[in-house]
Amino acid sequence: MREPEAELDPRYSSEGAAAPGWSEAEALLAGAELFWISTVRPDGRPHVTPLPAVWADGALHFCTGPEERKARNLAANPHVVLTTGTNTWDKGYDLVVEGEAVRVPDDARLRELAAAWEAKYGSFWHFEVRDGCFHHGPGRAVVYSVAPRTVFGFGKGEPFSQTRWRFV
Repeated sequence: MREPEAELDPRYSSEGAAAPGWSEAEALLAGAELFWISTVRPDGRPHVTPLPAVWADGALHFCTGPEERKARNLAANPHVVLTTGTNTWDKGYDLVVEGEAVRVPDDARLRELAAAWEAKYGSFWHFEVRDGCFHHGPGRAVVYSVAPRTVFGFGKGEPFSQTRWRFV
């Protein structure tokens, strides 16, 4: 995948603000512990919930129980938005990732992702992998990958900035 160019929007950025490079945004995605996922219910209403996610190989990965609301929403509409950042208006950096959630069914790939989850979040997040799913105690989870189509970055505090990265 080619690295996207950063486009700073001067309408929503302080004078003198600079767009961060994609590598800076990617590092923030990799280090973020909590994301908010937005999906669309079959009747068109939004659904938002927090979840952990792992950045690997140019995509965000998350898991959910196959009967949970977000999994049922994704069965009808794979378009998602994943958001992370800080809960302040004047410091930090927020990121909004738009893309399509694609199920990851391959056990070999799932083992790699399970190791990444445990490395990032600790032993509580130890998953066994079989039958195309993560297994944790009596539960099982399906895993999705979201390769970004567009990412928006919001620098908060002086200087304020709004950046867009497009993946084509």
